[in-house]
Amino acid sequence: MACVITCAEAQQFDGHNAFLVNGRRVNIPSYQVKAGDEIEVRAKSKGQLRLKAALEIAEQLGFVNWVEVDPKTAKGTFKATPDRADLSQNINESLVVALYSK
Repeated sequence: MACVITCAEAQQFDGHNAFLVNGRRVNIPSYQVKAGDEIEVRAKSKGQLRLKAALEIAEQLGFVNWVEVDPKTAKGTFKATPDRADLSQNINESLVVALYSK
């Protein structure tokens, strides 16, 4: 989910089975969601302070328009793949490619 502050934190939460996609546990950091997929924080993980803090920060900053999020229930829906123009200008695509080519 877009509410986690760093990639390392996201990977750690994934590795600890903190998320469900369409009701099924997902523990693969590179798992690719599709439009319409429902993502939620598992009940056992909702009490983690770091996840609560990340949701609060994300709510304050505002959510992107291609993800619908309910921070109260820690659930969201991936609505559509964003276009490059929808993303931050300070993303270095070559670093992303390097990460996933390992």
